[in-house]
Amino acid sequence: MIYPTRRALIAAAAGLPLALCIAVLWPGAWAAGLLLPVAVAALMAIDAIITPSRRTLSVDVAMPETVSVGHAFDAVVTLRFAGKAPDTVELSLGLPQHAEAVDGASRTLTPSVSEASAALALRPQRRGLIAGRRVWLRWTGPMGLCWKQMVHDADGETAVLPDIETARRNGPRMFDRVQHNGMVTQMLRGEGSDFDSLVEFRPGMDRRAIDWKHSARHHALHAREYRTERNNQIVFAIDAGRQMTDPVAGMPRIDRAVSAALLNAWLALRLGDRVAFFGFDARPRVTSGFVGDPSAFAQLQQVAARIDYSGQETNYTLALSELSGRVHRRSLIVLMTEFTDAIAAGFLLRSAAQIMRRHVLMVVVLRDEELESMAGARPDTADDIARAVTADALLRERLLVLTQLRQLGVEVVEAGHENVAERLVEAYLVMKRENRL
Repeated sequence: MIYPTRRALIAAAAGLPLALCIAVLWPGAWAAGLLLPVAVAALMAIDAIITPSRRTLSVDVAMPETVSVGHAFDAVVTLRFAGKAPDTVELSLGLPQHAEAVDGASRTLTPSVSEASAALALRPQRRGLIAGRRVWLRWTGPMGLCWKQMVHDADGETAVLPDIETARRNGPRMFDRVQHNGMVTQMLRGEGSDFDSLVEFRPGMDRRAIDWKHSARHHALHAREYRTERNNQIVFAIDAGRQMTDPVAGMPRIDRAVSAALLNAWLALRLGDRVAFFGFDARPRVTSGFVGDPSAFAQLQQVAARIDYSGQETNYTLALSELSGRVHRRSLIVLMTEFTDAIAAGFLLRSAAQIMRRHVLMVVVLRDEELESMAGARPDTADDIARAVTADALLRERLLVLTQLRQLGVEVVEAGHENVAERLVEAYLVMKRENRL
């Protein structure tokens, strides 16, 4: 596509007053007034001819095959001209669905000899496939009188997977932290239920573990060590219903839940436990078997990637009853969900009481920061007061439900989106250390 630049339009428009004056003063010479616009058009044609052709340009768009949701990645656009390149090229990258440009999607390139490239940072906001990569390009000729524009559609797909970068980055750090000063050994041989050995008492050990008879016999403090049970079963039950698709800080709740679950699963596999994933909305959607080898973490990633977004309401009764029927051995069920109305909360409470008969239940919810900000904001109008009162009532109902869950014996983890993964891991480690799994 070729069209005039602003410079050409201004130059052509500048001749219109002159043509009007000639037509009024010398009607017989009215054609002379069109010389300037015609001259501009002729120069535009010459500029278009000497401007590098679109056929001489090859475009390459490079994007990674897989990326993690919520993490920025670079889309590298490379331009190559077969011959002389224009002085500048304006580039605009078509944004894929559910992705945002970190620093804008447009660039102005200055080719070096005949090649130029630009890296545009994109951040995917939902899991799925990024298919097709459209690039708009335009450049001017030496006189700057015409634009040449082209649209390039590149092939290829980029899979947006659950956030495994958090597990890769924070997993080893958390494992090193629990391993520091023998904390892993303390969990495996420390506060369990099976007697293992007598050891010399060290600072930081539980004083209740001191064996006074043996201490008196050896004239030194000795403590009993117990072996914590390994091979515990952990099921991450992830709610994929309508309320979990609501965004929190630009990312759906379900993606933040999946990321936190993957981080905890990575650590649990290295501590000798067995892990499974279970996704549901109105009915169970995704189920995996238990895996116990750290090398099977990639299998859990693929299962978590199949937990899709849903617009259906969550059915706690059906999902948790079916999960309880499938898992016969006592297990830790980590339910990652969200509720806002009393009806859904009632079903959750009844299902929690039912599943607690055979299993240990942990409920993980994200703090509703939007409601908290609305309830705590200073009202200026009557509408602000109404919103604050409504938000405060919803928060009170939420607190009541969480309190009732705790009274049932459920371990409740409520955290902000920025630290929900760490809070989940801490709660798991405490329960494992106290032999409550």
